[in-house]
Amino acid sequence: MKHLLSLAVLAGSLATATAQNIDSSQVYFEKGNAELQAKRYLVASQYFNKAISLNPRNTQALIQNGFTYLHISKSFEAKAQFEKALEQEPQNQAIIKELAELYLNYRQFDKAIEFASKCSQCNKDRILGISYYQQEDYGMASKFLAAAIQKEPTDGEATYYLGRTYVEMESYQQAIGIYNKAISLPDAKPLWFYELGLLQYNLEDYKSALASFRTAADKGYTATRDFKENLGFACLYTGEFDYGESVLLSLYADRPGNTDILREIANIFYKNKKYDRALGYCEKLLQINGKDAKAIYQAGMCFQKKGEKDRGQKMCDHAIELDPSLASLRSKKEFVGL
Repeated sequence: MKHLLSLAVLAGSLATATAQNIDSSQVYFEKGNAELQAKRYLVASQYFNKAISLNPRNTQALIQNGFTYLHISKSFEAKAQFEKALEQEPQNQAIIKELAELYLNYRQFDKAIEFASKCSQCNKDRILGISYYQQEDYGMASKFLAAAIQKEPTDGEATYYLGRTYVEMESYQQAIGIYNKAISLPDAKPLWFYELGLLQYNLEDYKSALASFRTAADKGYTATRDFKENLGFACLYTGEFDYGESVLLSLYADRPGNTDILREIANIFYKNKKYDRALGYCEKLLQINGKDAKAIYQAGMCFQKKGEKDRGQKMCDHAIELDPSLASLRSKKEFVGL
């Protein structure tokens, strides 16, 4: 009888202790909420963690702790708190909303799609559209991103991703229209201006491309080697010969083995009837390789355009002897280019 009595006493003590822990957990939860409202996030998190340690099933403490971690940019810890809370309340829409966004940010796109699909409080079209874009399902991406923008026309990121989707679908004119909308929004990023410039450049709208490149630079886009090369050639194509040439020659100086730059500069000068400047680059190429058949042919075409037809023709003939594949250019009277 004493043994049974002891068990009963023990059970009663445990129940009392559990009740006390729950009560204490609620006290710390309320303290945490007060600190959260006062924007003292580190202190708030300490109180919420204490509340959770006393009562791991304090779902509200887990949720509020998740929000607190988000305020101090600890998204990984926030995700862990929300996931624990979800185990206790699988249908809680506030938790589902936060996890949908967090899974998107952590590039867990399958989970982002799963949670967005059952979320009634979040911008599900936006999350679904970006997630499908990242999974290269561009048909689904375009559908959801268009819907997201219709609901929120100032969502720059969704607009940008729709533009990217059209690029991947090779609908370049549509992409340009969407990019132009994206760069007009308050949250436009320098990268978007540069990518718009690349689209315009590839469609041979060099004037617009140059304007986009320069705006990207003004807004802080890093002037990488690729950026400078595209900027330099856009300048040449729009008639800013001296500046474009100086940019490209600075790139060549860093990598003097890159003769493609010299050849393309010569090509652009030739197309713009600046034959002496084109010849200068042919000479540079021949200084590097005296048997450069393309450079010899290019030089020959320049001389012919300058009126020295016999000299030019002999050079073209010599170039074809060195590289018979150039013979196809003769009947078309083409310049070599790249």
